[in-house]
Amino acid sequence: MDYRYLEKMNDSTGMIQFAVSDQPDPESGWTVDDNARALLVALNMEENRERTAVLYTRFLKEAQLPDGQWRNLKVKGQYLSNLDSGDCQGRAFLACSIAASSDLAEVSKPAREMLERALPGLAQLEFPRSRAYALLGLARCAALPDGESSAAVQIAREFCDNLIHIYDRSKGRGWYWFEDEITYCNGIIPQALFACYALNGNRGARGVARDALSFLIDSLFAEGYLNIVGNKGWWQRGKGIPRYDQQPVDACSMVLALKEAYLVTGEKQYFDLARLAWEWYTGKNANKASLYNRESGGCHDALTASGVNPNQGAEALLSWLYSSQIIRWLEKEAGGSDRSAVSTGG
Repeated sequence: MDYRYLEKMNDSTGMIQFAVSDQPDPESGWTVDDNARALLVALNMEENRERTAVLYTRFLKEAQLPDGQWRNLKVKGQYLSNLDSGDCQGRAFLACSIAASSDLAEVSKPAREMLERALPGLAQLEFPRSRAYALLGLARCAALPDGESSAAVQIAREFCDNLIHIYDRSKGRGWYWFEDEITYCNGIIPQALFACYALNGNRGARGVARDALSFLIDSLFAEGYLNIVGNKGWWQRGKGIPRYDQQPVDACSMVLALKEAYLVTGEKQYFDLARLAWEWYTGKNANKASLYNRESGGCHDALTASGVNPNQGAEALLSWLYSSQIIRWLEKEAGGSDRSAVSTGG
């Protein structure tokens, strides 16, 4: 694994958000979204693992308020208001749920503390993806005190039931999804439901996860490679799928959902599709263009109508690295390796 560019995007605060071409842009600041993703990557690194994971953990800890909410964007030493999305809260909770079981004391202890602070406010999350991130974290979490574990189980049950409910309300002939549009990081919802089934045996969650993921597979792999939903208009019910721009984070979301489906069902088709989704980064895509930049070690921000976006920011890089870690682990898993060898989140 090549972590050159990850090191380049770090400074003493954490991971810098954006880059201009392959040069980090400190003026863009740092986000909880990126540093939460970066923590999951760091926990799977072979070298500099502790130093890097501690850097991101400290950023998350500093960004968390006493009431458990995370402030998302820090620019020039100040946190900007009104940018603390539900997705940010869910992603941070998920990262901490994985980190809390780490063998690194400087990571696991603050991660547990952050989980305990965040749990009471978790039920306030409203949107499907926000709840899915949190649900996945709750399914992964083994580090809460006994009293809070029961609260976590209750929230997980409520979020799972809610996702099943909105799916049943929204689905229809030719449309097997949770909303009337398909937007970003779509794989997180079926992934979370598969994880919920693995946790408590909820067959309804497994059925919905399978149906929704099958709908994505049939729609996005129809041409023999992953064709991500473009962000110029998203995919509206009853309309065609916009082709551009395709975001690296969405490829990662598909890799993770397919990984979860494979682990839960044991069906090799999901393993094969996860690898095919990962190959989107290396040129198996609509443009036959590599998003991964071998020269810099970074990943381009998007697949565009004219080729690739020249910039190589944190979100794209972390999506590439985490997907690559997962695929490498899955290949070892298929050969009989230990399932605990990698920290797998979302």
